[in-house]
This record gives sequence, C-alpha cells and structure tokens, in this order.
Amino acid sequence: MPHPDVLMIGPYPAWDMEAMEGAFRVHRYWEAADKQAYVAERAASIRAIATRGELGASGALIAALPQLEIISCYGVGTDAIDLAAARARGIKVTNTPDVLTEDVADIAIGLLLSVARQIPQGDRYARDGKWKTANMVLTQRFFGKRIGIVGMGRIGAAIARRAEAFNMTISYFARSEHKELPYRYCSSIVELAGASDFLVAAVAGGAATRGLIGADAFKALGPDGCFVNVARGTVVDEAALLDALESRTIRAAGLDVFLNEPNIDPRFLALDNVVLQPHHGSGTIETRKAMGQLVRDNLAAHFAGKPLLSEVR
Repeated sequence: MPHPDVLMIGPYPAWDMEAMEGAFRVHRYWEAADKQAYVAERAASIRAIATRGELGASGALIAALPQLEIISCYGVGTDAIDLAAARARGIKVTNTPDVLTEDVADIAIGLLLSVARQIPQGDRYARDGKWKTANMVLTQRFFGKRIGIVGMGRIGAAIARRAEAFNMTISYFARSEHKELPYRYCSSIVELAGASDFLVAAVAGGAATRGLIGADAFKALGPDGCFVNVARGTVVDEAALLDALESRTIRAAGLDVFLNEPNIDPRFLALDNVVLQPHHGSGTIETRKAMGQLVRDNLAAHFAGKPLLSEVR
C-alpha cells in the first residue's frame, strides 16, 4: 500500500523528519519558491497537513486541498489553524497537549526567578568584572509571594503546583471557576493583577483572548509587580506592556512569546527590566521527540481508521 501524501508546512527536527519520511510521502511546502503552484500540482493527492503551532494552516490553504482529511499540529496552540474552515469540511485537527505541559511550566518558573532575582543581570555583572569593585544591587524575593495565573488549564495548573512548593499565595483567572481547586478565583484580569506580585499568562491564544491583558492590568499589578508570558503574544496588548516596562509602571517582565515573533519589537531590546526567550518553552529534546511522535501517531491512527489520540474538539 502506498504511503499517504502529507503536506508539511515547516520542518521538524531531523529525527522527526526521518521518521515522517519513512511513514508518509512528505511534500516540503516550506521549500517551494511558488507555494501556490506547488500546492496546485499536488492538491489531488494530499490527504493530510503536518504543521507547527506558529505556522498553522490558513483557510485558503485548506480550500486548495480538496482531498484533505486531517491536520496534525506539532504544538498545543491551534490559533494559527483555521478551525472553522476545517470543521466546515469535516477535517480532523490534532495537536500535542500534555507532552509539553511540564516543560512550559518549568520555563515559566525559570522566567519568574530570572526577573525577580535578576539572574541574567547577575551573570553579566560577574562576567563584566563589576563584582570586583562593588556588590550587585539587591533583588526581589520570590518565595512566599502572591502569584496570579491567567488560565487554569494544563499548563496553568502545572505552574500552580510548582508555585505551591515556593509557599506562594495562588490566585487565578479563567473562563469559569474550578471549584475543586484550593486557589482563589478572580472574576477579572484586573482583580487578579491587583492581588498578585507576579502575574503569569498561561491561557490559550485565539480571537477570544486577543489583548486580554492590557494597561489596566499592568496598572493594577503595580511598580513592584512582575509579568511573565508563556502563552501567546496575542493575549497581551504589547504596546501597553512596552509602555508599562518603559515607564516602570511594572517592575519587570519575562517573555517567551511575542506578537510578531520572531521579529520582536526593537523596543524590548533596549530595556534592562525584561528577560527574553525565543518561544522555547517546550524546547527540550525529550519533549520535542514526544511531540513529533504524537504527530505521527495521530496521522497513523487516522489512516488506519483508529481513534485519534489528541483530537482538537
């Protein structure tokens, strides 16, 4: 039986590429100079799309593939996939939840510690020889403080479990209250920010959460407050965040995601109160291998007529 044809939007790590090409007939969309012509030449045979969270699959691309049956996403975020277009045609969509939860929660804690204890600044201070002449300025305590988590899904809950180990007071905002949780529920972002020393975004991206965290939240967080984003750049009013950092309306921020990544706003680069990461929350070897395996397992299950492992409902 011939391998099913899969349109691959962007490359995966080498170990996944080898496995993908061993199981499927892979068409390398990202290498095509004329992508529209490339798709048109193969449209009659393409039955699946393999993509990444930040690349997604547009409505126009979906419409150009009449035989498309499934979109398998390497990543948990599906906001770059036109889910409405897929659902209208009965096209299945899968992602890779759970396998990246703990690593993203780890990077959130890492960013929180970095901004509170100024770990990057301390590294530069030691390297530049400044320690020889004076001690570094004092930093902010992290343990025992108040943390507010925007979004109490898998990742938000994993961050909360870690915060418990730091003896923190935990509050959260979500679409609805999780009454089984022992944490304080806040009915608005502003209320949550006002009850927090550290505000962490761990909510899903998409139209429903675009610009969810804005100037009012940063004002409520206050000049001793710190903000961390491991969600999506779209969930924050980025201009308001930049203004808050520049004016010291908030103390500092740690960011793994940005509005126009990887072309981040140059204003961030001039700031000494922000720690920047290249959207690398899930960027461990172990997790990326698990993500690639789940992409392939979902595709294999679909073509074998078996239940999907992680379908997006």
